[in-house]
Amino acid sequence: MMKTTALVASRAIDLFKTYGEGATSVAALRGVSVEVLAGTFTAIMGPSGSGKSTLMHLLAGLDTPTSGDVLLGGCELSALSDADLTVVRREQVGFVFQAFNLLPTLTAEQNIRLPLDLAGQDVDEAWQQTVVQALGVADRLGHRPGELSGGQQQRVALARALVTRPAVIFADEPTGALDSVTGAEVLALFRRSVDEWGQTVVMVTHDAHAAAVADRVVLLADGQVAGEVLDPDPDSVTAAIRDLATV
Repeated sequence: MMKTTALVASRAIDLFKTYGEGATSVAALRGVSVEVLAGTFTAIMGPSGSGKSTLMHLLAGLDTPTSGDVLLGGCELSALSDADLTVVRREQVGFVFQAFNLLPTLTAEQNIRLPLDLAGQDVDEAWQQTVVQALGVADRLGHRPGELSGGQQQRVALARALVTRPAVIFADEPTGALDSVTGAEVLALFRRSVDEWGQTVVMVTHDAHAAAVADRVVLLADGQVAGEVLDPDPDSVTAAIRDLATV
């Protein structure tokens, strides 16, 4: 079925990414094409070295492909100057990482507002309040990261990603540093951001239970798309990953 461009939040078209040159070159991606529909939760999985993080970095405009195109909404990233690309990343992309990446000298609220401060934009106080209340950190805004638990820090990182109302949130192993209970709570918050707020989430993970929270799992192997799992559950994801290992 053809998908309308208006519904596509992010698109990779025949992406190749090679690191190094000559005999020492490594092909991280080899002709990857994938679409991420707006308002959906997509997980990217595959064996170590399959190209998961490379694909996410290209989709987010953090790296440039050797060849191929990346579109964020209707914007072709390769056509942008460095300055314009910086603006697009700041205004249309949110990031959540395993290591939280919070500035230790700033309070939780200052960390949440940082992308807007850097962009010289006003904070939508009502939206920030909605986000921090929903994520359960409204009573922690005056605390610095060192005074917060790992789960609270990841909630602050998610609030920082949401406060700008980005087109897409990219999450790289967001539960990797969390215990299973806290990780499940954070995943539920990603799910809520999609279902209630219409957010688009792309998450790289190695965890079948984490991927099962998504609407769709894109499978990579050897730098190529190796399949997908729709309406995933832990068993179907585990079986798909197992099948990749036997191909």
